[in-house]
Amino acid sequence: MYKLIATYKVPKDIEAFTKHYEEVHTPLVKKVPGVKEIRVNKVFAAPMGKPTLHLVAEVVFADEETFKAAMKSPENMASGKDAMTFAGDLVSVHFAKEEVTQL
Repeated sequence: MYKLIATYKVPKDIEAFTKHYEEVHTPLVKKVPGVKEIRVNKVFAAPMGKPTLHLVAEVVFADEETFKAAMKSPENMASGKDAMTFAGDLVSVHFAKEEVTQL
C-alpha cells in the first residue's frame, strides 16, 4: 500500500484544532479519489516527558498508480491547501510505501 502520512505537532488550542480537523479537513480528505482508508493515530504519551506530536494521520491507497493519480487531483490540492491554512506550522507531510512483516 502507498500512503500519505501527516504528522501534526501539539497545537496551542487543541479544541479548535480538533474541531477543524474533524469537521473541515477530514471531509476534504475523504473526497480525494482512490482513498482506501484514513487512519488517525492520536498520540497520548511519549517514553520520556510530554509528546511533541498530537496526531499521525495515514491516508492509504491500494497501489502506486492510484496514489500518484490522487496526489495530482484537485481534491488533494484542496486538502493540502486546507492543511497549510489551519496547521501549516504544525504539519509535516511524507509519502511512504508500506511493507508488512508477518510474524
